[in-house]
Amino acid sequence: MGFGMEDSILTIEEVAKYLRVSERTVYDWAQRGEIPSGKIGTVWRFKKAEIEKWVNERLSSSKAAPADIKILVKDILSPERIIFMNHQTKHDALLELSQNLATAPQIKDAKELEEAVFKREELMSTAIGMGLAIPHVRLSSVTDLVMSVGISKTDIIDYQSIDDIPVRLLFMIAASFNQHNYYLQTLSFFSAKLKKQDLRDALLNASSSMEAYELLTK
Repeated sequence: MGFGMEDSILTIEEVAKYLRVSERTVYDWAQRGEIPSGKIGTVWRFKKAEIEKWVNERLSSSKAAPADIKILVKDILSPERIIFMNHQTKHDALLELSQNLATAPQIKDAKELEEAVFKREELMSTAIGMGLAIPHVRLSSVTDLVMSVGISKTDIIDYQSIDDIPVRLLFMIAASFNQHNYYLQTLSFFSAKLKKQDLRDALLNASSSMEAYELLTK
C-alpha cells in the first residue's frame, strides 16, 4: 500500500484508542490482514480514511455484534431528546446536542460527556455518509445506553463526510463501559435503519419532536 503525504496516518496506538480495543488486538488484525494497514519498515501504519471506511462497513453490516440483543428505540430515546438545530458548524451542533443528551438521567457528568464527544470527533469524523453522523462515546459515568437526535435545518458544512453530502441528521449515543455489545448493536441498528432515504427525508421534514419520535419508534 503506497502512502501519500496527503493521507492522515495513524499508529497502532491511535487505532487502538479509536476502536477501543487493545494495541495487541490491532496488531493481530494487521498481521492477519483483517484491517486495512501497511508497513513502513517494521512499523505498522494505518490510513485514517481507510480505517474510517472499514469501521463504517462493519457498522452497517449486521455482523458488528451478536444479533440477539433487541433494540427498542423507546428505551433509549424520548421526544424531549429530539431537537431541531440551526448550526452550520460541527462544533456548535455537537455542543448543543451533547448539552441536550446531558439532561438524560443516565448521564451523570455533563462535562465529561462533552469533552469525550469532542475528543472522539478529533480522532476521526463520525459522519457516515448520506447526511448522517453518529457521534458515540462510552464512559464510566454513564449508567445506561441513551441517545439524543439532532435534526439540522441547515447543512453542517465542516463535518468531513465520506461522500461529501453535508450532515443534517445527528444521532448521539452514550453508553457505559460494560455495554460493548449493546453499544455496537445500537450503532449497527441505526446505521441500517437510516439507510432508508424515505425515513431520512421524513425526519428532515418533521414539524415536531413528537413526529420525529414516532417515525423512529415505529
